[in-house]
Amino acid sequence: MLYSIIIPVYNRPEEIDELLYSLTLQTCQNFEVLVIEDGSEIDCKSIVESYKDSLDIHYHFKENSGQGFSRNYGFDRAIGDYFIVFDSDCIVPPHYLETVNQYIALNRVDCWGGPDRALPSFTPMQKAINFSMTSFLTTGGIRGKSKRIDNFHPRSFNMGIHREVYRKTGGYRITRMGEDIEFSIRIMKAGFSTALIEEAYVYHKRRVGLMQFYDQLYFFGRARVNISRFYPNELKIVHLFPLMFTAGLILLLPLYIFEPIIAISLISLYFIYSGLILTESYFKTGSLYVAMLSIAASFTQLIAYASGFINETKRDLFSDFDKN
Repeated sequence: MLYSIIIPVYNRPEEIDELLYSLTLQTCQNFEVLVIEDGSEIDCKSIVESYKDSLDIHYHFKENSGQGFSRNYGFDRAIGDYFIVFDSDCIVPPHYLETVNQYIALNRVDCWGGPDRALPSFTPMQKAINFSMTSFLTTGGIRGKSKRIDNFHPRSFNMGIHREVYRKTGGYRITRMGEDIEFSIRIMKAGFSTALIEEAYVYHKRRVGLMQFYDQLYFFGRARVNISRFYPNELKIVHLFPLMFTAGLILLLPLYIFEPIIAISLISLYFIYSGLILTESYFKTGSLYVAMLSIAASFTQLIAYASGFINETKRDLFSDFDKN
């Protein structure tokens, strides 16, 4: 079984170095690596070349087209039985491919995804952001933390497909704005099986500060609306939680002026929610400081996602208005 690991990269040579080093430590070595430089101004060619002796690695430079189409570019040049895509800000644990090998030997699966975790060496803020992106309290388990997920949608920071999946689906149809979710939905609609392999996790560095994290989640909110343009039924109740959360915060001041009893009750709910985040994060990370940062990261995540969701929805409303 040969795996082709496809990694699109854009102006992040330091990140790709960490990822490639982690791949040299894999306990299974039956893989090739394709690094797709997506029109970067700061390229990583020299870093890739430094791994020529330790990895079966191939470097490709192309014009900028976004991460989805860059992955397709890699798929077209891959020779493996399975294609694996990682984001450039991931670090892969040594057992990853061995875990996937064992799972595939026992289970027929066409497409899989895995969760993400935080390394002990991550900064406190990175650990807090990782918590907010993986906790059931903030995402409802949709990112691979719940065993009771129906129709799990793998995400492209950690995703594998059989080459037949690419042949029949044509890969990514959109290059940004929820491209991985759209691809996962189409994979399942084509009759292919998907699975969450819980132990096939990666360490996902994500963003290092709240402002960068806000920008990323704002984009995620926009992407969710974009996905609903293709598949209206894929908009679930859990996706509206950030809107309700943010609406409650906005209404606190007017409610406090006109309906103080309701406002106090709502404030109590936010305090309870913050307490749950603090408690869960503390037990997961063992750090009170990270737990406190997790409250800030979780609030940032929900507000940013809601803001992106609202602004992208407004575009549709104004577009419909202009047509009329």
